Formats: sequence, structure tokens, C-alpha cells
Amino acid sequence: MKHTKLFRGLFYGLGLLILALGLTLNTKTGLGTSAIISVPYSISVIWNLNFGNVTLVVYLIFITAQLLLHCIPYRKQVQTGKPAANRRRLLLFDLLQFPLSLLFTRFLNFFSSIFPGCEAAPIPLRLLILALAITLTGIGAAMSLDMRLVPNPGDGIVQAIADTAGKNIGFTKNCFDLANITVTAAISLLLTQRLVGVGIGTVAAVLGVGRIIALYHRICGRQIRILAGMEAPGLSR
Repeated sequence: MKHTKLFRGLFYGLGLLILALGLTLNTKTGLGTSAIISVPYSISVIWNLNFGNVTLVVYLIFITAQLLLHCIPYRKQVQTGKPAANRRRLLLFDLLQFPLSLLFTRFLNFFSSIFPGCEAAPIPLRLLILALAITLTGIGAAMSLDMRLVPNPGDGIVQAIADTAGKNIGFTKNCFDLANITVTAAISLLLTQRLVGVGIGTVAAVLGVGRIIALYHRICGRQIRILAGMEAPGLSR
């Protein structure tokens, strides 16, 4: 039991670290960032602000929105017959996202400081780095989410919106990504008359991260869940 808890925490932390690395590398290609990160990234570039700190502010907005949404009873809570218990658990996870966001954005700052931008590099190299970034983002997201601990605020807000609206999480994720891209495009075009943080890399991330998550689950997801005590060895999922 103790070693499974240790593995669970290890995989969760490693997943967040890999996710932060993937998101950071995506910003270094100059081809566009992932949808959710595009908003803080464009703001940090336009106003010459610290990327991790701006991301932290955006994450705090997401967490506040989650807290408000989780104060609304929704159908899923009523069906379980334990709406009060469910709400307390959700609110606890929301609050734990505050320290998580602070730590995660420090990872973003650390990786941003050690990896130089490659906007001047040949296109094939930039595309190769983009592919690596998307792969790492998908693996990191899958690994951390599978541990079912405190979600990254970007994932948490999507889940909260989906539960409150009674919509499929995939559909909600697509809508939320589109909303973030729209906000980023509006800010950058209004202030700089060009797109900042949105490009082919954004489209590739939207399309590719989900495929990487599915591939991760097919190749090693079950084995890692077993090591972490999230799934019994004799069961298939």
C-alpha cells in the first residue's frame, strides 16, 4: 500500500513536470502555443511580462471560476445522492489548485529560462521541436490526470464547466480551446496588428495532444495505473 501511494505521487509529480516542459517547448518554436497557454503567453510577450507569473494570474482566474461553478448543484451531484459530500470534495480540490498553480508556473519559468527560443531556426527543426512539445504535453497530461489527484487548473475548469452544463468533456474542451484562441487573437490583433501565440503550432496542439493521450493509454497507461494502485492487475479497462 505504501509503495503504491509513493508511485502515485511520483507519477503525478513527474506528469506535471513533463507537462510544464511540453508547454514551454511549444512556446519556443514561434509557431503558436497550446490553446489555454496562448492567452498568458500573448500577454507576456506584448507587455514584456514574466510568462510564468502571467500564467499564474490566469490560473487563479480559472480556479475562482471553478469555486463559483462548484457552488451550483448540478445533475451529476443530485444523481449520486450525496451532493453535499461531493461539493466539499470538489471545493477542497479547487483550493489545492492554488499552491499547485504556484509550483507549476515556477516550472514554466524554470524551463523558459534554460531553453532558448528557436524562432530563427530552420522550419524542419522547429517542426521537430513542436512535435516533441506536443508529445510531452500529451504524456504529462495523461500521466497526471490518471492519478486522479488535484487537476491542473486548465483541466479543472473544463471539467467544472462540463459538469455544470451537463455537456461532454470533449465537446467542452474544444469550445474552451476555441474561446482561448479567440481571446488571444483579439488581444494580439488589437494591440499589435498581428497574431501572437496563435499559429500552426496551436492547431497541431489542439489536434495532436488528444491523440498522444490515447496512444499513451494504449501503450503504458494501464501498467502505470497498476503500479500506482489505481487499477487491479487482473482487470482490463
